[in-house]
Amino acid sequence: MGKNSLHVLKGLDLEIQEGELVAIMGSSGSGKSTLLNIIGMLDNHDHGTYELDKVIIEKMDETKAAKYRNKFLGFVFQSFNLINYKNALENVILPLYYQGLTKKMREEKALKYLDDVGLKQWASHLPNELSGGQKQRVAIARAMVSEPKVLLADEPTGALDSNTSKEVMDLIQKINRAGKTILVVTHEHDISQMCSRVVKLKVEKAFSFQDADRVARGVANSPLVKTAIFAADPNLGRILSAIGASAISRFDESKISVQINEYVVIQNGSLVK
Repeated sequence: MGKNSLHVLKGLDLEIQEGELVAIMGSSGSGKSTLLNIIGMLDNHDHGTYELDKVIIEKMDETKAAKYRNKFLGFVFQSFNLINYKNALENVILPLYYQGLTKKMREEKALKYLDDVGLKQWASHLPNELSGGQKQRVAIARAMVSEPKVLLADEPTGALDSNTSKEVMDLIQKINRAGKTILVVTHEHDISQMCSRVVKLKVEKAFSFQDADRVARGVANSPLVKTAIFAADPNLGRILSAIGASAISRFDESKISVQINEYVVIQNGSLVK
């Protein structure tokens, strides 16, 4: 990690309504996985507020986070994450062990969800006996069997061919039409167009110190007001010199705000647009 830090999802303000089917897109490093991990309570956010079904999700230990994940969330992954030595029915049953159901109730419920995804007749088959599309259908059934509030799908079609991808997305759309809130992380435009809304995360473009004179002109000449926060850093002096002392002379060096046209500075000492 060193002395540098990386800020992702900075300034993100996202609200997803119940029953939406939302695609989350963005290039590598834009924060897609981080966002999904925070929503999925696999990572903690450093600042801001995360509210799920009127519950504030904040600084939970793993025991409490696991309880809330089982109650609120279902997960679908690109690599399916099925247990190879358990058949389709046994894989779907797994989340139900934490819900206090009898063995018969678990089996009946899991079989119903396998039937919903068209795989009831494959219930006794192991994952290595299933196609990629069938594996993903089992994974979707497993995610849905605990009746979560939100279904989180991380590149659910990433390991599938185009025809099978469409079949999986048709199933996801069907689940959404039944009222389920679904977030789909994808880099595929065709998949995003099958969702009702697309959220695009952008990577901030880094600039070298050679670009500092252009930034300085932005400080001096821009009619726009854009506030930049400069965090204390070993390179801070070089940055301040680069943009012109007159622009910052009236501010505290430990936390300096100036007016810049479309630029911010982050803690690794790089000028960023």
